[in-house]
Amino acid sequence: MGQFKTTWQHIRRSPYQAFAAILIMFFTCMVAGSFIIMAYASDKILNYFESKPQTTAFLKDDIKSEDVDSIKNKLLETGKAANIKYVSKEEALNIYREQNKNDPLLLEMVSSSILPASLEISAKEIRDLQILADIAKKEPLVDEVVYQKDIVNTLIGWTSSLRSFGFILVGFLVFVSILIILMVIGMKIAVRREEIEILRLVGASRWYIRWPFILEGMYYGFLGAVFAWGILYLLLIYFTPFLSSFLTGIPLFPISFMLVLYLLLTMIGGGVLVGIIGSFLAVWRYLKN
Repeated sequence: MGQFKTTWQHIRRSPYQAFAAILIMFFTCMVAGSFIIMAYASDKILNYFESKPQTTAFLKDDIKSEDVDSIKNKLLETGKAANIKYVSKEEALNIYREQNKNDPLLLEMVSSSILPASLEISAKEIRDLQILADIAKKEPLVDEVVYQKDIVNTLIGWTSSLRSFGFILVGFLVFVSILIILMVIGMKIAVRREEIEILRLVGASRWYIRWPFILEGMYYGFLGAVFAWGILYLLLIYFTPFLSSFLTGIPLFPISFMLVLYLLLTMIGGGVLVGIIGSFLAVWRYLKN
C-alpha cells in the first residue's frame, strides 16, 4: 500500500504532466481499439462473402445431368470450393419472378425456356475464386462465367491495406507514448533526486525506490485504455442502428458482450504494458546506480 500511496503523491504533485501522459495513452489506445474493431468487421464481411455464391457458371441448353456432375466434381477436386449448387431453368425462373414481382410487364416477357441453368459456386477462401472461375471457363458446356473480380479484389486489397496501415500507425503511436512516459517520469525522477538520495542513505532498496515510478506508468496506461474503451463503446452504441441498416444481411450486429470484454482487456493489457515499458526505461536510465 505504501508504494501505491507514493505513486499517487507523485501524480498529484504534477497533474499537468500526468494529464499529458494519460492523453497520449488515450489516443494510442483509441486508435488501436478502432483498428481492432475494423479488422474484426472486415473479417466478418469477408466471411460473409465467402459463404455466398460468388461465381456463377451459366450452362448451355443441351447440357446433360452427367455433364453437370462432371463439372461439379472437377471443381470440388481442387479442394477450394466450399459449395456448388445447381440451379435449373425452372428455379431460375422462380428467382427472376421473385426479383421482379413488382413489374408485371417483365414477368410476362420471360419463360423458363429462355433462362439458362447455372452452377452457383462458393469458395472456401475468397482469394481462390479466380482459380475456380478459370476452371469453369475451360468447360465446353459452360456458356458464360460471371465473377465479380473487381469487387472481390477491391475488398481483399482494402482489408490488407487497412491492416498494414493500422499496424504502422499504432506502432508509431506506441513509440511516441513510450517516449512521452519516459520523459514525464524522467523529469519526476530528476525533480526528486534529493528525496531519492535520502531514501538510499536510510537503506531503502533499489526496487523500493523504483516501484512507485513503474506503477505510475502502469497507472497512465490503465486510465488511457479505460477512457478510450469507454468512448469507443459509446460510439459503437450510437452508430449501431445506422451500420446495421447499411450492412443488412451481414451477421455483424449486435456486437457480442464477449467481444466488448475482450476489447477492454486487450486495451488495458496493451496500455499497461506500454506504461511499464516507458516507466522502466526511465527508471533504468535515471536510476542506474
